[in-house]
Amino acid sequence: MEMSPEKETVVVRALSESAESLAKPGDVFHLVACSWWNSWVNYVSQTRSAASVSHQQNSVPSTTLNRPCAIDNTDLIQHSGSEDAAIGFDLRDNLVEGTDYILLPKAIWNQLHEWYGGGPKLARKVISSGLSENELSVEVYPLRLHLHLNPKGDRCTIRISKKETVGELYRKACETFGLESEQAFIWDYYGQRKHALINDMDKSLEDINIEMDQDILVDITDNGGNMSLSVAGGLSMDKSFFKNVNPELSQYSQYLNQTTSREVEKIHGMPGFSTSDSSGGLTGLSNLGNTCYMNSAIQCLVHTPQFALYFLDDYHQEKTRHNRVGRRGKLAVAFGDLLKKLWAPPPGQVSVNPRHFKAKLGRFAPQFSDLHQHDSQELLVLLLDGLHEDLNHVEKISNIKSRDADGRPDEEVGDEYWSNHVARNNSIIVDVCQGQYKSTLVCPVCNKMSVIFDPFMYLSLPLQFTSIRTMTVTVFTCDGSALPAAFTINVPKLGRCRDLIQALGSSCSLKDNEIILLVKIQNHLINCFLEDPLVPLSSIKDDDHLAAYKIPKFVKKFKFLQLIHRREEENPGSSQRITEWKPFGTPLVSPILCDDTFTTGDIQSVVHTMLSPLRRTEILRHADVFDTSIAATASDLPRAVNCTVTSTDFIFGESKQESGNSKVTGLRKLPLLQVDENNSCFDLSVGEEKAVKIASSSRSILVSVDWSQNLLDYYETSYLENLPVVKNGAASKRTRKEPLSLYTCLEAFLREEPLVLEEMWYCPQCKEQRQASKKLDLWRLPDVLIIQLKRFEYSRSAKHKLKTFVHFPIHDFNLTDYIGSKRNSMQHLYELYAVINHYGDMRSGHYTAHIKLLDENRWYNFDDAHVSPIDEDAVRSSAAYVLFYRRVKSDCSSASNRPQSSARHKKVSYL
Repeated sequence: MEMSPEKETVVVRALSESAESLAKPGDVFHLVACSWWNSWVNYVSQTRSAASVSHQQNSVPSTTLNRPCAIDNTDLIQHSGSEDAAIGFDLRDNLVEGTDYILLPKAIWNQLHEWYGGGPKLARKVISSGLSENELSVEVYPLRLHLHLNPKGDRCTIRISKKETVGELYRKACETFGLESEQAFIWDYYGQRKHALINDMDKSLEDINIEMDQDILVDITDNGGNMSLSVAGGLSMDKSFFKNVNPELSQYSQYLNQTTSREVEKIHGMPGFSTSDSSGGLTGLSNLGNTCYMNSAIQCLVHTPQFALYFLDDYHQEKTRHNRVGRRGKLAVAFGDLLKKLWAPPPGQVSVNPRHFKAKLGRFAPQFSDLHQHDSQELLVLLLDGLHEDLNHVEKISNIKSRDADGRPDEEVGDEYWSNHVARNNSIIVDVCQGQYKSTLVCPVCNKMSVIFDPFMYLSLPLQFTSIRTMTVTVFTCDGSALPAAFTINVPKLGRCRDLIQALGSSCSLKDNEIILLVKIQNHLINCFLEDPLVPLSSIKDDDHLAAYKIPKFVKKFKFLQLIHRREEENPGSSQRITEWKPFGTPLVSPILCDDTFTTGDIQSVVHTMLSPLRRTEILRHADVFDTSIAATASDLPRAVNCTVTSTDFIFGESKQESGNSKVTGLRKLPLLQVDENNSCFDLSVGEEKAVKIASSSRSILVSVDWSQNLLDYYETSYLENLPVVKNGAASKRTRKEPLSLYTCLEAFLREEPLVLEEMWYCPQCKEQRQASKKLDLWRLPDVLIIQLKRFEYSRSAKHKLKTFVHFPIHDFNLTDYIGSKRNSMQHLYELYAVINHYGDMRSGHYTAHIKLLDENRWYNFDDAHVSPIDEDAVRSSAAYVLFYRRVKSDCSSASNRPQSSARHKKVSYL
């Protein structure tokens, strides 16, 4: 039934007010495309305005505004033809409320659908969210889960609300693959590796941290439902076992296949288990609610040999009670007490409650006082800093300024900086965890160099694909010495054009008397000269075309001759067969010295030289139509210097020259046209000594060569036509397949890069803020080296986690070649003893720790309260987030990380 716009507005407003006041979890809202909704709003508002005007003028209201057509939501859905009965059509990714769609209560949708029809229907439920579960939101994107059926290998993607239970997921998985109830198990299949058995049927998917696009393994049995899991050692458990043991088994059952039956009993606290003969250091930490980030960091520090020795001894005399920065020793005492409980728990206790320690930590760092999920590495750094302040022997800190290098030897300057640092900071944290790196800043304008030496507590290494960019550039010569060649090189992602030019020069064997001119090509013309070395590479897009020209250095004034290529093409818009001369290929560039005596013959000579590598030699052998003596050799070209080039836009005018006939190929000169700044064309193929007019205001001379078919027979122009884009897809694909090593990440960290704009450097020589380049070198390494892999990327528009697998050494991590100081010739070898892992994404996730007990030479997984042994091969994974390395001395055996009560700070050999 069609109603007037005024009545439609009244009805919709009334329904909206009613729906908003009664919204509760489980209510249904519908998505409507903004394009249709805006047309409806315009319809009712403009009609109402027209009616108001007509009323004031005592006239009949206008009805020219068309009533909207049927509701059209097709732009919001994936056009795959699939539809889930539970949630309707699948939505396109990354839709934005208010831009792509609006949410309407069910009552309003029903009313609008009754009036206008259309669709499709896109219904979504209201869910509770927030810490107290009293915030309401519409779940526009339910979880998209990828089901993998084992052993058949079938796959299927489903949508399900994160508020649904594990039982509902299990039911839906069985229904999807046509399985009977209790015929299968479902596993967390993150990274397509078995992690946790999902068997707590009453928990919601949100509670167990199931995330968007996660893989779920549906594991069926071979004997009709009597599935059993064989655990190393022969223990067989049917499904009834999982109903009787601790339901938290689902968080760490990925390690069952590596665990003996005795260890399974020990882990789960089953009857008959005793810890009287268990080794120390295998005690878990209870999860207080989203505190896995804290537990994993604590376990890694607790199992650091130096800290274990120190805090199990009488360290209380070293507490700092008067340091205004620290907590007067309270945080150190809380950590020490927790460490002792973990190394020597009461008999029968397999986990420790860290509530007291967390309360003390929350007073020192209030951001960690809540029960929200936090970053484990941030907690680690703040905890180390807090322990340092509580244990710092220097209570009265004086301000000692270190001098700039000013040409002094690096060893002298580095020692001075370190002496000043330890004069203010003297604790076990500094002794064990702090190193030093050399930082070199160079002003891009005056080349002023500043060298300082800073301490570090950890290294934050970028993953290669976040700091390195692969770019493809085609290099041309102007002296006819070589054919064009494409080079694919790696440059800093946040680098400048100078980085690209420098890398390109090394790749193309640039000579000392040559420079590179970099340009951007668009529509077969030079769009702009990239002459400023500080232009950010981010301004160059992946689909841009770049060309580089090797040109000699000049000492005199010069101009650039740009050679544009044209050929005849049919005009597709004409009913008759009409051809036009249109640009094609890549322009060639050559610098030329210009004065009043510059002639058409000079231009012919330069162009012949540029085109000489393209000549078909097998044809020229049997033809003398070209006078090759006119071509200039490389020695004829002027020499010279760095030049400043300005970009000029050129527009081709219509040329009436008839250069496509057979007579042209018989001439000794190429069919060239000069295009001036007024878009006028001048024939350069007649009159060898005719002077060429060159505008003084332009830095370039634009010359076009018209390639007739006969002329094309003598040159191979394909080298000019296949100009690749900046991002070479094939090369990038190969690069991604190569394993990413920790050494590569370290090299990316140490590579010279320009400072970001927010960190401009004040150059003392220029007396201005400059965007200097910064180069880091490792100078002094600590006994315990902590390395963070920067998996989390943040920007103004988005944040996401990188799940790149990094191959890091477990043994023999050799950093000798990365140390800038050559004073100490000793080898810098490290071995891995702990890893903090993060599973999940930015929205939700879970932290665990892999830790090696050195005296047992065995690795264990610490998953909150649960501890289980793992193989060394399982330590490396794409979940690795923070790595802990200990220095290995080549002249002595590795020490155990089992603490000894007699150890004292400064008196014990930690290694």
